[in-house]
Order: sequence, then C-alpha cells, then structure tokens
Amino acid sequence: MIALVQDPIDVSEVLRSVEDNSCGAAVLFLGTVRNQGDIGAVCEIYFEAYKEMAKEALGRIEQQVIARWGVKKFTVVHRMGCLKVGEIIVAIAAVAPHRLEAFESCKYAIDSIKKTVPIWKKEISGSNKKWVEGTLLEDNQDGYV
Repeated sequence: MIALVQDPIDVSEVLRSVEDNSCGAAVLFLGTVRNQGDIGAVCEIYFEAYKEMAKEALGRIEQQVIARWGVKKFTVVHRMGCLKVGEIIVAIAAVAPHRLEAFESCKYAIDSIKKTVPIWKKEISGSNKKWVEGTLLEDNQDGYV
C-alpha cells in the first residue's frame, strides 16, 4: 500500500496492511516531527508533494524492496500538509520471513524516500519559515544507492 494522506496516520491500519502469517518478522518505522531543525526550534513542518510523481517514485521503491529482500508485504504512508511536533510524518512497514530483510528494507525505503521522492518540507517557528532540502545519501555510502 502506497499513500499520501492529509489526515493523521493510523498506525494500526498500517500494521494490518502488512499482516502475513507466513512471515516471522514485521518492522514498522515511524518518522515524526522533532522540535529542532535547520532553523533552530521548530513548532511545525509543512509538507507538499508532486503527488503523481511521488506515488510513482514510492511504487518504484516498493518494487525494489520486494525484489531485493523478498519482502512479502510493504506499506508506505506519508503525510502532507501542516504537522505539529510529535506527529507522524511517515510510516513504513515491511514483513519478511526473517528480521534482517524486514529491517534492511525499511532502512532502504526511508533513505530512498529522502533521496528520490518529490516531497518537500518547510520548517516553521513563529514567523521564521524555511524550505529544507532533504538529507541525501552520497552514492554508495551504505551500498544501497
């Protein structure tokens, strides 16, 4: 399941989307809004995306994860709009027969999202606002890219 949503992410729904009794490992990664950023103290972050391209890019990541790690089910839900400190930005879930594949696939997914998916964020602190570039991995930094 790939989704870009405006409403809060339902973690239970994300976990239900990857249930598979043939697998022994389920990994859930949650990215949340922290209170510090490039502008210093942050009270909220605004996210926007080129939705069609973002969904296509997320679909490619899903295909790569399934092909590389044999993940049985994979879900990414990314939130759009204005989010307060502590709110969930992104949920990534993967199930695989074994834990290594599930963990590695989630790490690859979040790193790839930050590098390749057209989603932008603006940090906000009172009247101070700044569009922030993603944290891009250097090629071959971890052997994935």
